[in-house]
Amino acid sequence: MRKWIILGLIAATAAPGVASAQSAAELRRDRHEVRQDQRDLRNAQRHGDRRDVREARRDVRDSRREYREDWRDYRRSHRDVYRAGNWRAPFRYSRWDAGAQLRPAYYSSRYYISDPYRYRLPRPGANMRWVRHYNDVLLVNIRTGRVAQVHRGFFW
Repeated sequence: MRKWIILGLIAATAAPGVASAQSAAELRRDRHEVRQDQRDLRNAQRHGDRRDVREARRDVRDSRREYREDWRDYRRSHRDVYRAGNWRAPFRYSRWDAGAQLRPAYYSSRYYISDPYRYRLPRPGANMRWVRHYNDVLLVNIRTGRVAQVHRGFFW
């Protein structure tokens, strides 16, 4: 009997955390709603009604805030994917910016992110690869070594 009570308490404390986590599809839906609110704001600005503009701005602001909160919750609920971990490399951390040129040691195949969709990163173009540099993610042109895009603190 005592075991059943303990199992019930554990289930009761774990269930709210599981139920509150959103799926990737729900996050995409939220992002779509934010974009729709932004379109409504532009339309209201074109037609010039101040009350509609204020309401649309408020809606956009609220939608963005909710989306950021949902994204944080999603990352927290999927910590195994976005884990910082013990990252070892034969070089020290450098803060790279877009347009910088890397030596091949920094973007060798050892550091490629083989499945960018798992991390919800956009598909890289031709001759481009997502590369992990400590907790940052860099989009690198593998022919020239130029950094095209940087996401700092992606893994935390």
